[in-house]
Amino acid sequence: MEKSKVWYITGASKGIGRSLVEQLLLQGKKVAATSRKISALSDITSENFLPLEMDLTDEKSIATSLEKTKSVFGKIDIVVNNAGYGIGGAIEELSEKEINDNFNVNFFAVVKVIQQALPYLRNQRSGYIINISSIAGFAPGIGWSIYSAAKFGVTGLSEALANDLKPLGINVTAVLPGWFRTNFAKPDSIAFGKNQIDDYSFLRTAHQKMNEIDGKQLGNPDKVAKAFIELVNSQNPPTILFLGSDAYDRAIDKTNHLLQQIDEYKKLSSSTDFEE
Repeated sequence: MEKSKVWYITGASKGIGRSLVEQLLLQGKKVAATSRKISALSDITSENFLPLEMDLTDEKSIATSLEKTKSVFGKIDIVVNNAGYGIGGAIEELSEKEINDNFNVNFFAVVKVIQQALPYLRNQRSGYIINISSIAGFAPGIGWSIYSAAKFGVTGLSEALANDLKPLGINVTAVLPGWFRTNFAKPDSIAFGKNQIDDYSFLRTAHQKMNEIDGKQLGNPDKVAKAFIELVNSQNPPTILFLGSDAYDRAIDKTNHLLQQIDEYKKLSSSTDFEE
């Protein structure tokens, strides 16, 4: 039965992760959830809930959290890589540290969690990995080059893993959300490059638009759990799921533009073939 499945969710202290945990618990699911500080999860009380303090950049910390989950619940079925944060700014404005920090959380932490979780899933020949990417990881906006690159990495990794892991009974989906009415547009989830170059002032205008939609986003985070439950119960789950009508529309626009561009340059694409 699906109710007996154990969910392991990173970045559960706020945003989509927090809503996902709360809604799953309301439905009687068993949930292990991680946060940088366990105190951020102290207000959630349920016999089916296991709060875990974890450092996403530390493989040992990740391994320990998974070991505790297995010890308490007996297994791990669904791994949700949700933790992440945005970084805004032009690429030449961002420092090496700002870039590395963002990739470490948004991409390399996903790799580390999957590496540590796979032995559990592989040994039981079943499981599901849901990697939270972003619509920016398919159709980037303006002013988010490094964040988009990291999320493109998550999307690409998920597609490749889906091929590698399906023979082992493990499904993988990259979920690409649009705008959800969470705290993602607030300072604790978004960082901006400290260095600013005048020539990129137009990026600041684009960033301001994000603040203007705060509280007006179309996506309801409390509906994510229902969507994810349907996803993990699918007979033929998608490798990529665009979440939210805004993400869907943006993906369609990007796909149509891409198809047009591919066709426009078909002759040039074929020009490098040997002529037999």
